[in-house]
Amino acid sequence: MDRPLSPREVFLALVNGVAEGRWEDLPGLYAEQTDVVHPFDPLRAPALRTRDELREHFRPTGEGPVLHRRAAGITIHETTDPEVIIAEFEYRGTVEGTAEEFALPGIFVLRVRDGEIVSSRDYFDHLTAARVRGRLDGLVAAVKEATTGPSAVVA
Repeated sequence: MDRPLSPREVFLALVNGVAEGRWEDLPGLYAEQTDVVHPFDPLRAPALRTRDELREHFRPTGEGPVLHRRAAGITIHETTDPEVIIAEFEYRGTVEGTAEEFALPGIFVLRVRDGEIVSSRDYFDHLTAARVRGRLDGLVAAVKEATTGPSAVVA
């Protein structure tokens, strides 16, 4: 029987799978029941809790430009908990059609058990991601609506 992937190996499979567009492989890196959050998401999307939700999350929409990217600047920090790593990295690449270069930094705090991600906190630069995908105006409008619309919470 093969040994389960280590947290380091799972992280590398994840970021390289994203960079290479292997979308159908990515949900298999997660446990059937998981907890994936994006704390810096300006729209505060709910956590992804199941492999099926991850499958939908990774499904290509065919919208926006094609991005050519690679994972770079990877630093993986081991913790005193053998299931948990903190990984710093960025996707570097270009936008097809414009050749615009981009760098999209991220930090993941992953808990991997038996070779599967059981929880992840993914910290990304959502503004840069929206800009390189041609969605910045839509994101800004959605944030404005969320903060000024009828259901906005006033502190």
